[in-house]
Amino acid sequence: QGERKGTNKYYPPDFDPAKHGSLNKYHHSHPLRERARKLSQGILVIRFEMPFNIWCDGCKNHIGMGVRYNAEKKKVGTYYTTPVYRFRMKCHLCVNYIELQTDPGNCDYVIVSGARRKEERWDPGDSAQVLPTTPEQRERLAMDPMFRLEHGVTDRGVLERATPTLTRLQEAQDAWKDDFGLNSRLRRRFREEKKTLREEEEEAAALQARAGLSIPLLREEEEDRRLAALLTLRAPDSYEERQRLKRSEISQRSWFSPDTRRAAGGPLQKLGFGAGRALKGPPGPPPTPAGLGIVRRRA
Repeated sequence: QGERKGTNKYYPPDFDPAKHGSLNKYHHSHPLRERARKLSQGILVIRFEMPFNIWCDGCKNHIGMGVRYNAEKKKVGTYYTTPVYRFRMKCHLCVNYIELQTDPGNCDYVIVSGARRKEERWDPGDSAQVLPTTPEQRERLAMDPMFRLEHGVTDRGVLERATPTLTRLQEAQDAWKDDFGLNSRLRRRFREEKKTLREEEEEAAALQARAGLSIPLLREEEEDRRLAALLTLRAPDSYEERQRLKRSEISQRSWFSPDTRRAAGGPLQKLGFGAGRALKGPPGPPPTPAGLGIVRRRA
């Protein structure tokens, strides 16, 4: 197969492959161009990416993980047979220089000068994460069958306890997958709330115009509705109830008033039911019991 794109190189007339070997030697330049300008000092300019979050000592600003710089790479030593490299770069926010160095023994980077690391370390056990297997445990898993069996039983128990949590997380993630549906429901809810607010504002404006109020009206709450229901300006009884009570009082009241009974020559006295009958004369002799032989003269 051919190349992806053609590489057109200009060879001058005095170019001799046996003498010069390549165009770079002919032009007395390095293939890496400006990146190799300090190659005589053992320094190569590379594109370096910040491995963790740091605080710059010069401007005190935060530099996030993943920010890229043109760093000077230099070999400063070895860890057994692994070379140790140092990277020197200039902060993009100030004139301070930051130096980092590889740490092959811990599989990490170490800040040499110019910055301090932002500590964001935690215990994986506190956050219910699956702990990595240590080299000692891996060796026992490979050599001890009983330990491998116990370790497998323990891992299955941890998985069973973590399954409900993982299921809830999966359901929560699935609920957010349909971005279009969520956005549609959210916009529909906003439209309904906006319509309700517009109606409330129109009602408040009409009430202010009708009552001649210049103060803003607050939104009606449930407590206000309850208090307004307790305060009423209507009569406690309706017209029909008042008429019914009035008729019952008239039907239970006596036909003749006490003044009419005491009046002289009233109709009650003429009928023999007046006060004269009610008044008693002087007490007479007590009645004689029967069987004593006393005979009364008949009038």
